[in-house]
Amino acid sequence: MKLILFNKPFDVVCQFSPHPQRPTLADYIKIPKVYPAGRLDADSEGLILLTDDGKLQHKISHPDWKESKTYLVQVEGSASAEQLQRLQAPLNLGDFTTLPCQAFEIAEPDWLWPRNPPIRQRANIPTSWLCMVLAEGKNRQVRRMTAAVGLPTLRLIRSAIGDYSLATHPLMPGEMMELKT
Repeated sequence: MKLILFNKPFDVVCQFSPHPQRPTLADYIKIPKVYPAGRLDADSEGLILLTDDGKLQHKISHPDWKESKTYLVQVEGSASAEQLQRLQAPLNLGDFTTLPCQAFEIAEPDWLWPRNPPIRQRANIPTSWLCMVLAEGKNRQVRRMTAAVGLPTLRLIRSAIGDYSLATHPLMPGEMMELKT
């Protein structure tokens, strides 16, 4: 069984088939017959797990297993206690209501790489960082949650999936590591 940790760069599409305008996983990962266990949008960065084991792929990505996923989120503005409480509680996003999650303000991580291209900066609007830990991961969920409470996401980085973390396995964007299983 193969298990690969990959730090997906910004603007890379989570697929191996060619994309007309953007790089894909195939541009970085040359190991045959591995598939991502879950996805990240092209405008999100961070940890992706890839495996050749279908059962493990299902366990990591299927919502029934509720594998925790940790996100570092740079938002426009500074989160109030009320906004953090709203993020933590079930939040109605219209087409579904989120499960409760952890959400708290953090300092900008000192180990974080610069994003290319950089996020937009507005002189009169501060930014801040949140850490959010979710047991689900629906399409664009973190971005939709922060927008719903008035904190638009500027940068989104998945830093951990379950016990696998960029903190314990430091990888720069585009780097991968195969773990011995």
